[in-house]
Amino acid sequence: MKTFISLCLLLFFFNLATAQNVNSLPRSTPAAQKVSSQGILDFINEVEKSNHEVHSFMMLRHGKVIAEGWWDPYKPELKHTMYSVSKSFTATAIGFAVAENKLKVTDKVISFFPEYLPKSVSPNLSQLEIKDLLTMSVGHEKSFNQEVFTTKNWVATFLEMPIANEPGIKFLYNTSASYMLSAIIQKVTGQTLLDYLEPRLLKPLGITGLDWETDLDGIQVGGWGIRVKTEDMAKFGQLFLQKGKWNGIQILPESWIEEASTLKILQEPGASPEKMASNDWIQGYAYQMWRSRNNSYRADGAFGQFILILPDLDAVIILTSETNDLQGLIDLVWNNLLPAFDKVSDQDQEMKKRLSELSLKPLKSENSPESEKQVNGKKYTVNTNNDKIDSFSLNFQNRICLLNYVQGPETYKLIFGSGKWIKDETDRVGPNLFTFAQNQQVGLAPFKIAGSFAWIDVNAIELQLRYIESPHTEIIRITFEGENAKLTFINSFEGEGKKVSFEAEIEL
Repeated sequence: MKTFISLCLLLFFFNLATAQNVNSLPRSTPAAQKVSSQGILDFINEVEKSNHEVHSFMMLRHGKVIAEGWWDPYKPELKHTMYSVSKSFTATAIGFAVAENKLKVTDKVISFFPEYLPKSVSPNLSQLEIKDLLTMSVGHEKSFNQEVFTTKNWVATFLEMPIANEPGIKFLYNTSASYMLSAIIQKVTGQTLLDYLEPRLLKPLGITGLDWETDLDGIQVGGWGIRVKTEDMAKFGQLFLQKGKWNGIQILPESWIEEASTLKILQEPGASPEKMASNDWIQGYAYQMWRSRNNSYRADGAFGQFILILPDLDAVIILTSETNDLQGLIDLVWNNLLPAFDKVSDQDQEMKKRLSELSLKPLKSENSPESEKQVNGKKYTVNTNNDKIDSFSLNFQNRICLLNYVQGPETYKLIFGSGKWIKDETDRVGPNLFTFAQNQQVGLAPFKIAGSFAWIDVNAIELQLRYIESPHTEIIRITFEGENAKLTFINSFEGEGKKVSFEAEIEL
């Protein structure tokens, strides 16, 4: 009987583990897939010596994950804001709609929105087709993102913007064009982009927990706003590498994969051979995907979110990051990972250990009991009108700092550790590129955060707040001068040049 019960328990735990891993990609080793683990180590070492802050890395060959790592406090179970990687998911929804004969890429954009047309429809607007949206060749003379995304009706505003050039001729990166693709999907299917993709893409690939920002009308923003896990990015890239086939089933036509990933328009048609040899942003554009050097292509998001697909090597490389030097980060891939293919080294275990120990160090300082005692619990009121902060107080205990932060009607409690990350959630919106559209869209709160702090000197403290499901970090620097304090806010992608400062005083 005991043996029978033991076997039942063993079977139960085996089935439980299998159920938990059913959606995971298969794992292997670099050596088994003929990739040099030393090359992967070289890449990690070069990343950590560089000014690029990478949050996660995953490398696949022949459909198997051979290297993966997350820099603490970023974790495999966390999503990450993808910015313009969202565009590739949006274009894929168009692919499904084409396959189901719901639309054609040659359909005229105005045909979907007769209720929102301007009083006078220009010849260029009347000629605008879905494929012009897909290839960023609308014909606009400049980006109208801010004009579109700060209004209440994004579709109507987009259609009102002047189209100076004939559609399909001139490349101009255009996030509002990607939004229009999402609006078209919702118009023809009666479903949001995310709901439409759920049974067609997400469920077959085992992608769960994905979310996406919407406008006030409930339309997914299309050109940004998606949050997915690193492994889910890898699945998406692998689907394209496998020409639309997943677990032996053709879920997206091979013809669409070919159409969506091949060159459609050049960003700089007259670029010199020298520039073409060194720049991954002028290799051509496909359907909401960029062509890259080495006969590769990629989904590409601001600050270094990449799904890099290398058909010649049967490989996919994933990066989530925060960097302002996108070309520099991709150069590290080409310089270190590309030479690693079809070579074998014996550092697999060393590489695995190194990847398991990746970390972004938290702020840390020696105890400052006198400084903490002086300001502990005191309420400071900001004496300048602003929309960022009204008052604050700090409470210290056991090398933990609690910031009570009042902004209008909202009070936020943000927690920070010295020498360690303290993880929490907040409804406070963190830094992002689309702050200007904040009042015209629905965000994704609560946001997961990790905080650390350090005393810079006896009168100044620095609080580091990482929004760990986004690329970004915010620094709050507080300098105390008697009864007064000065707060400086610095977000990680604008840096010191765009810091915002306020004066505060103790409220008696």
